[in-house]
Amino acid sequence: MIYCQTLGPLKVTLDGVEAPAELLWRKNVALLIYLARAPARRCTRDHAIGLLWPDKEESAARQSLREAISTLRRYLGNDHLRTVSDQLELTAQAVEVDTDRFDRFVAARDWGRATPLIRGKFADGFTVPDASAFDDWLLVEQGHWLRRSMDALIAHAEERLDAGDLLGADEPVRRALQLDPLSQRVWRIVIWRLALTGDRAAALEAYDRLASELAREQAPLEPETEALADRVRRGRERALPTVGVEWRRAPLVAREAELAEILGCWRGVRSGGAAVVIVAAAAGSGKTRLAEEVMARVALDGGAWVATRAVPADRDQPLAGVVSLARGGLCDAPGVAAAAPAALAALGRVVGEWAEHFPAAQSAAATLDLVDAVTEILRAASAEQPLLLVFDDAHWLDPASLTALETLLRNLAQVPVLLLVNTTEEPEPPTLAQLRARLGRDLRGVALHLRSFDEGAIDALVRWALPSYSAEETERLSRRIAADSGGNPLLAVEICHAVAQGLDLERTSGAWPRPLHTLDQTLPGDLPDTIVAAIRVGFNCLTPDARAALAAAAVLGERVGAKRIGAAAHLARAALDAALDELEWQRWLVAEPRGYSFVARIVRDVVRRDMVTPGQARRMLEA
Repeated sequence: MIYCQTLGPLKVTLDGVEAPAELLWRKNVALLIYLARAPARRCTRDHAIGLLWPDKEESAARQSLREAISTLRRYLGNDHLRTVSDQLELTAQAVEVDTDRFDRFVAARDWGRATPLIRGKFADGFTVPDASAFDDWLLVEQGHWLRRSMDALIAHAEERLDAGDLLGADEPVRRALQLDPLSQRVWRIVIWRLALTGDRAAALEAYDRLASELAREQAPLEPETEALADRVRRGRERALPTVGVEWRRAPLVAREAELAEILGCWRGVRSGGAAVVIVAAAAGSGKTRLAEEVMARVALDGGAWVATRAVPADRDQPLAGVVSLARGGLCDAPGVAAAAPAALAALGRVVGEWAEHFPAAQSAAATLDLVDAVTEILRAASAEQPLLLVFDDAHWLDPASLTALETLLRNLAQVPVLLLVNTTEEPEPPTLAQLRARLGRDLRGVALHLRSFDEGAIDALVRWALPSYSAEETERLSRRIAADSGGNPLLAVEICHAVAQGLDLERTSGAWPRPLHTLDQTLPGDLPDTIVAAIRVGFNCLTPDARAALAAAAVLGERVGAKRIGAAAHLARAALDAALDELEWQRWLVAEPRGYSFVARIVRDVVRRDMVTPGQARRMLEA
């Protein structure tokens, strides 16, 4: 069978090997690919002559066409190239063209199989002498397939980004830039991808490079490109390097489907109507890490996010979650100033920064309760840009705040707001169980479960943390980490970091978890030596100021303000800021307006037990 590779330099094979020279004569190949791409795979003899032999006198042109038909039939078979009256027709089985395969894969949205077929422009470099009509057809065909190829490559890159596979987006982006070096759609993906890694400087450098090339070509920057660059500029710059064992932000592993599903809900919200995503998993399963990925993408996508994280003490504070939401960055969201003065006044009476931001509204009558006020403010903010509201560790929220979630969803049903609720599987608060039961019925959204890491996921972590390991060493370490961590993502990542920093697993033993115990229920003494040693190694690799701040945070409580940490650790403002940034970027602490808390309580318990003496703890509390 003849196979034609046309998406790139033209290549024709016969039964898997290079076609005979006779078949590869230019006008023979030109007639073959024209018929293969023509509607219904047919054309008239006169049309074929006009395309390929326009300058020959008629009898000579018809003889040339007959010779070309004879050559094609020799390799196609008489039954596959038919001549009926004045018509030439190829059967469906006569020849396969890569564009047919490409179309099938694109229809199935199988970008991973579609984009490898793209090796360049359609029939790149192929010309037929003295056949201007064919060249005109080829130019149109190249334009068509360039657009189709760019769409597929961009869709493939976006799919990989949606799945958290930043490296997987690189190859389709590279191919797309080869086809169109100044495509702003592709450059926006480049900027987006660099920004998601936290390398804001590189993202803005890519934007500047594009702007310079466009200026040289006297082409304008598209508004979407300028808006993305502006959002990157407004983002927070990471203070730490993104390479080396010091960098603790592991790649998103085994969460591709969940991330894609949440982003699908986000796109649905953008087109109108609130939705909720409930992510349930055991402690340490990566709920916070997944939420961070979503927040980063929402910010780059032109949305706004507000996040709050509950701690056990919140259970005894009525509406603590709602107040925390008001303190979680909502005050700075565009559009908030357009809210009703009564709503601004209601928040100003509870949260001091709202009174400072909107002093003129404080004289308004207190006609709204706190939940109604937050509802009105969210409505005003979402009129400016869609909103993502993140409630992390929602199982610690007080009952009134959980009820308020239902109220928000009911009152904002037609508003572009997505609620992302992270919780544990057991025990699940009744209100969250009711929300879960409504999903897919009268409430838009999905419920997701984060599974433990299997050996494949841990293998990917090991290859990221220890790229110099051989395949055998990687497999052996993956098995050991799987046994010691029980597949818990947090613990698996900690061990990977510790091994990269010098932990010798031959000197440690034990496996986790104990029967019927979760990570939250486990005490430091219940953990295997491997886990405790991993946390100790990571702690000792911090800078002295960061170690002091982390020890203070472990001693002072579940959520601690920066000033209290600085006082306990005896750190001046500049040193404290640098230490807290280091701890946040290296994923020891999570920051929110109400203070800092540990990413995992078990890590806090190990630090407090093993890294702080009783005397140090007493002095910190006194300070």
